[in-house]
Amino acid sequence: MSGLKAGDSFPSDVSFTYVAPTGELDLTACGLGIKYDASKEVQHKKVVFVAVPGAFTPTCSAAHLPSYIENLDKLKAKGVDQVVFLASNDHWVMSAWGKAYGIKDDSILLVSDAGLEFSKKIGWFNGDRTLRYVIVVDHGKVVYADVDDVRGSIEKTGAEGVLAKL
Repeated sequence: MSGLKAGDSFPSDVSFTYVAPTGELDLTACGLGIKYDASKEVQHKKVVFVAVPGAFTPTCSAAHLPSYIENLDKLKAKGVDQVVFLASNDHWVMSAWGKAYGIKDDSILLVSDAGLEFSKKIGWFNGDRTLRYVIVVDHGKVVYADVDDVRGSIEKTGAEGVLAKL
């Protein structure tokens, strides 16, 4: 498969691993990894999947994640139920990244695309990392999907770019 586009059904059997947010921001509390059944979750929600090359990396930390934190209310006003950040990092690193940015609930989840299973399935990866991409799914159907192919750019995949497409 080469990416996803508007009108496509979200693929079946897509899942990720994450540590459920507890409201606790202690970076030394690891938590247990649990399954996020993406294929099931998107059937009754509007979900924005945001893939980043890595947690704690420059563009991802300085611009990408903050753009969603700052625009969460605007996204919710457009009907978005959840934002899901994914990267090839393990679920503990993703959890720590969320805690470092003050994420306390499941409005924004940070999940692991272990082994790039999903990103490879859709062909949006580069070596051992995901490409910087976004997929907006509304009740099982892709309504927007794109890749930022300019290094360091979040023009298409940042919250502002996504808001413009909703």
